[in-house]
Amino acid sequence: MHLWGPTQPVDDLLDLYVVDRDPVDGRPWVLANMVGGLDGSAAVGGRVGALSDETDAVLFRSLRAVADVVVVGAETARRERYGPVRLTDDLVASRVAAGLPPTPPIAIVSRSLRLDWDMPLFAAPEAADAPRPIIVTCAAADPAALERAEAVADVVVAGEAEVEPGAALATLRERFDAKVGLCEGGPTLLGQVAAAGLLDELCLTISPVLGGDPLPVSVTPAGADLTRMELAHVAEAHGSLYLRYVRAAP
Repeated sequence: MHLWGPTQPVDDLLDLYVVDRDPVDGRPWVLANMVGGLDGSAAVGGRVGALSDETDAVLFRSLRAVADVVVVGAETARRERYGPVRLTDDLVASRVAAGLPPTPPIAIVSRSLRLDWDMPLFAAPEAADAPRPIIVTCAAADPAALERAEAVADVVVAGEAEVEPGAALATLRERFDAKVGLCEGGPTLLGQVAAAGLLDELCLTISPVLGGDPLPVSVTPAGADLTRMELAHVAEAHGSLYLRYVRAAP
């Protein structure tokens, strides 16, 4: 048994997240970042803001800085009113020094393409200096909606009747040279990725609150096998726990 906590202070929480992340079997390394309350709730009033403090917000931005693409489900993108990734000057400089674009693109996963075309990701004037968004969908998507999507984003078709996470990730790797994919949920998308055996790392913040929406951090498809993870670290700041898990060895 190991105990982490205030008796073993860490100078910089973010140092714990500086690890090697390499592509896996022709797809990006998949890192998920989620926050939940003590009862597992992943949202309050449909949004995550009440569960996240400033430390978690810094971690949120820092994990975005290590990603080649940020992947998010359509419902989460709608509720959170997603816009282009914005990083601090220091994070931008570190990416550029590493040979990466200043910011990663956002990839929205949507089977139906019933998207909010007025959300900042598509409509904000400042998006002109950001990477073009990516929309991941399937062949069964409505043709008119697909045409609308192609007008504002690069479109990836991955699967016939449903979006297939493995095919989507392989295309992001091949077409956009994505080595690290950051999944920001929502719970349904995270559950699908995990059930498909594609989750390599989960960074989970446990906020010291009870209540919120009856929505767990991950919604696993019916009949899916368990996804086994190994604890890589635990840290504590201001009452929140910062957990990092990696895929368990076979």
